[in-house]
Amino acid sequence: MVNKGLFSSIASVFPRATVVNEAGGPAYQYSTKHALAQMAATGTFGNVFYATAQNQLDTMRSLIDQVDDNEFLAKLAVYSRERAYMKDMPAALLVVLSKRDTALMHRVFDRVADNGRVLRTAFQMTRSGQFGRKSLSSSLQRAFQRWLNEASVGKLLSASIGNDPSLRDILRMARPTPKDNMRRALFGWLTDKQVDKWAPATEADLPAAVQSLIAYRGADSAEAQTLIAGDLQVRWDLLADAAKGPMVWKAIARQMGPQALRMNLNTLLRHDVFQDGEGADSEIIDYVAGQLADPAAIARSRQFPYQFLAAYLNASAEVPHKIKAALHDAAEIACGNVPTLAGPVIIGLDTSGSMGCPVTGWQGRGRASKMRCVDVAALFAAAILRRNPDSVVVPFDTRAYDAKIDPSDSILSVSERLSKYGGGGTDCSIPLREANQRYSKRKFAGIVLVSDNESWINGGRFFGSGRGGSTGVVTEWEKFKKAQRKNGIADPKLVCIDIAPYGHTQASDRADILNIGGFSDAVFNVVSSFLESDQARFVREVEAVEL
Repeated sequence: MVNKGLFSSIASVFPRATVVNEAGGPAYQYSTKHALAQMAATGTFGNVFYATAQNQLDTMRSLIDQVDDNEFLAKLAVYSRERAYMKDMPAALLVVLSKRDTALMHRVFDRVADNGRVLRTAFQMTRSGQFGRKSLSSSLQRAFQRWLNEASVGKLLSASIGNDPSLRDILRMARPTPKDNMRRALFGWLTDKQVDKWAPATEADLPAAVQSLIAYRGADSAEAQTLIAGDLQVRWDLLADAAKGPMVWKAIARQMGPQALRMNLNTLLRHDVFQDGEGADSEIIDYVAGQLADPAAIARSRQFPYQFLAAYLNASAEVPHKIKAALHDAAEIACGNVPTLAGPVIIGLDTSGSMGCPVTGWQGRGRASKMRCVDVAALFAAAILRRNPDSVVVPFDTRAYDAKIDPSDSILSVSERLSKYGGGGTDCSIPLREANQRYSKRKFAGIVLVSDNESWINGGRFFGSGRGGSTGVVTEWEKFKKAQRKNGIADPKLVCIDIAPYGHTQASDRADILNIGGFSDAVFNVVSSFLESDQARFVREVEAVEL
């Protein structure tokens, strides 16, 4: 008689886990392209809970070596930058392309290196030797030269902010030939060379913005600086070092756009922008609050709540209450940019200990983002709940928590409350089990699991193990599907959002299961499309990029 325990038909329904994840639990390995795409959407080359920066670099290089499709690498570099809003990963892919396919590298260079920060990152990665070269090849040099000659004056001035490497380093190694006297003079000024070495350029050839910037820096009083700053259309960072007191800083604040204001509230506080001689400066406070929560600007820029949560978490306690309240208002307005899903969903929110890791990892020398993985996950849950109020949030670690959510709370308050549950181990099957035990009679379009997917082993028992050698997520998902079909939902979907740069999942991709990596705003749209029976997958999102 055949061993029915070993050769049971459940094997086709419950596929055996194929690998052990970083935490020691059963998992499924992503395909090579998916693993690389997931890393490109989440990796920051920082130390995270289960992997070091070196681990990430080694894994990335190994995955790249297994991908023969250079066009996919080019599309992934663009996706990582334009849709996942990453900086380091797309720069690394650009350097890889400079060795594997120079034609593709040139096609995507300007889209990936869309600002000076990414340009400097690509330059440093090239010099590091980690990708097989320590200097600019002739082809890569031409790409840098083109960027430097075609960038606007404002873009070049913005690129000059920052060191290690600086724009001066890039100019001296790329050695661009200026296309006119204005650019010749500008390159000379940016590299601190005497203008006569760039003959026939003279100081009069410098762009008007640079001449005004020189005048601003040389002004001998705060009043003179304030007058010049009011008309200067350059990044505020270029004015900051020479600013002569709060009066000038108030003028700088009025030059900042909403994003710069949001990201530099503590800087403005430090320079007494929110104070006048008699106390709080209500005029400038009202101005900043109004800029942050401008509905038209938020709708126009398609901002999602993520940016406002980051600003709120980083804002000092001394930042005026009206400005903090504006961040709450802005996050609520930004929820209007989150798509409505095909129906209510169960949202599994991982609040385990590993989710307390900074979302961008530890970057060395004690530097780390205040935004943790659990904060991002909680915001995702809160945003989905706000737009789909009949949904249910299940915070979990190795048990489910009963989330108490006040509908009158702002999305940032809901997010903060959700992030405080748990802190223990990880069992990713818990929210699905909870759905099967408590909500089996209700109709749901599916389940959205937001986690680092690191179900683990404790005391000799695998958390999250399931039937037939599968993970607990797969086992509970099959139960959930049966229950929903009885409820009249013919095609429920499971979405696993992975917000950490690991290469494993608790449920492999198939027609009813989507794995997506990332913590950018683009994830909302992918989830919405999948729940509406769009069969596109995460990798296909990358492959759909037009070069």
